[in-house]
Formats: sequence, structure tokens, C-alpha cells
Amino acid sequence: MDTIINSAKKSIDLQAKAVLALADNINTDFLKAVKQIASCKGRLVISGIGKSAIIAQKIVATMNSTGTPSVFMHAADAIHGDLGIIQPDDMVMVISKSGESPEIKVLAPLVKNFGNTLIGMVGNLQSYLAEHANIVLNTTVEQEACPNNLAPTTSTTAQMVMGDALAICLMEVKNFKSDDFARYHPGGALGKKLYLRVSDIIAGNQKPLVKANTSIKKVLVEITEKRLGAAAVVNDNMEVLGIITDGDIRRMLEKYDSFLQLEAKDIMSTNPKTIEADALAAAAFEKMSSNNISQLVVTNNTVFEGIIHLHELVKEGII
Repeated sequence: MDTIINSAKKSIDLQAKAVLALADNINTDFLKAVKQIASCKGRLVISGIGKSAIIAQKIVATMNSTGTPSVFMHAADAIHGDLGIIQPDDMVMVISKSGESPEIKVLAPLVKNFGNTLIGMVGNLQSYLAEHANIVLNTTVEQEACPNNLAPTTSTTAQMVMGDALAICLMEVKNFKSDDFARYHPGGALGKKLYLRVSDIIAGNQKPLVKANTSIKKVLVEITEKRLGAAAVVNDNMEVLGIITDGDIRRMLEKYDSFLQLEAKDIMSTNPKTIEADALAAAAFEKMSSNNISQLVVTNNTVFEGIIHLHELVKEGII
């Protein structure tokens, strides 16, 4: 058992050290790669073979989701017809640990002959790829985590981290913001956090509201019928004066023997927590969480728009 644990820790330690060492490889070629990709009128075509091809696909996915149009081209398929993927304005990045694979040796000069800029992400600076690339991103590692120093482990981790560093720098150069990110991630919980607004959630909701002089009986009916656990107290201009929640009702029952003479203004909580209708739904959750509450009054400036409940955020996958 100890042997297994020690082996796992050694693997993690080797890869962690390799990642930290990559910082020393961020040089003028890396800067050149960022600037040229950022100004490229075409796409970034990323290629590789074996495990490096899998890393290439991951980097393509990251680039596309962060504003750098990219496409994957398998190195073996490239020399059997897929070179048509490469267009005149594209840049090409080939990923390889050794830089000496037969497919790479065929592909590299073809890319150069097409007139496209070739970036080599390579772990051997004396390799064929490194010598023929216009720009070299150095992903050299001292040792694979594999006990035989054979299976691509540390080297593929280094490639992925270098790809992520490239993508992050391109985001910053292009001033790629969260709104841009949301455009490319409309589905799932991540997308909803970035684009779903409070107004979208309350659009189909009923709007539980009462006036300050509404009887408690009618307040109870309003809260029960509208099923949001609360009702806003508003004036004639629909401006919010307060809120009555289930908790306020319970506190009223503890305090008073009879509530027949009470009105909304007698038990409402003044200065309720509010959120604007055009705020992100994720911001509504943060406000509820920080104030330990389940509802927020939704307003348009000071005008009542509705109530948003924590359960709705759960249902939408915001939480």
C-alpha cells in the first residue's frame, strides 16, 4: 500500500516540478507566438500525433472558447489529404515531444512551402521540428512520470500547460471578457452564470405584492397563492416599502395573540434586500448567500418588478 501511495506522490511531484520549470521557457519566441496569433487573419491550425494529438485537440477547444479561432489537424491525416484544412492566412502549430516523428518530418516542410508560419511546441530543441519551425515553444522535460521514462506523462502535462499559458495570454491581448466568454458557452451551468439575468428567471412568475394597509389575512392569502414565500409591500407608485416573508409571519405569531387588527406595515421588514432586474442571476445568488436569505425583491430602479427565490436558482443550475 505504501509503495502505491509513494508512487502516486512521486508522479505528481515530477509533473509539478516540470510545470514550474516551464516558466523559464517563456521567452521571446513565446512573445512572438502570442503577438502573431493575436494578429492572425486566419485560424490557428494545431496538429500532432499520438498523445500529442490528444493534447492538440484540448488546446484547440480552449482556444476556440477563449476567442482564438482554431482547428485540429491530425499529423498522419494531414499528409494523406487533410492539408486542405490549412488556408493561406492560417498559422500552424505542431506539437511533438521528440520532434522527429516521420509524419512531422513530412508535415513541417509542407507547411513552410505553403508560406504559413510554423510554430513548433517541442520537447527536443535539437530536433527536426525545432530546426524548421519559425517559432519554437520549448516544452522540454527532464523525466516522464512513467517508471520506465517512456509513456508520455510529464511531457504531455507540459504541453497542456504551455497551451493554456498561450490561450490565457491571447485572451489578455485581445481583451477577451466574461461577456465574450458567455457568447461561446451558452449551454449548461457555466453559460447560465455568465448570461442568465434575474429578469429572465422572474419573467413568468407571479408578483406577490400588498399595500401597507393590507390586512394580515389578505397578506397570508397573497403569499400562499403566489408561492414564493414572501410578498413585497409597495405604495401607489409601486415603489418598495418593505417585504413580508414566511419568517415575518412566524415572528408575528410568536409576538401577538391575535393578528385580526394588524396590517402589512405592522409586521413588514423595512429596507429589504433588493436586486435590479438586469443583474446576473449569479449575482442574485451571491447576495442571498452573503445575507443568509432565500428571497430578493427585484426592482427596476425603485419600482417593484417581482421576487426571485433561491429555489429558482437551484432549478436553473446557477448553484
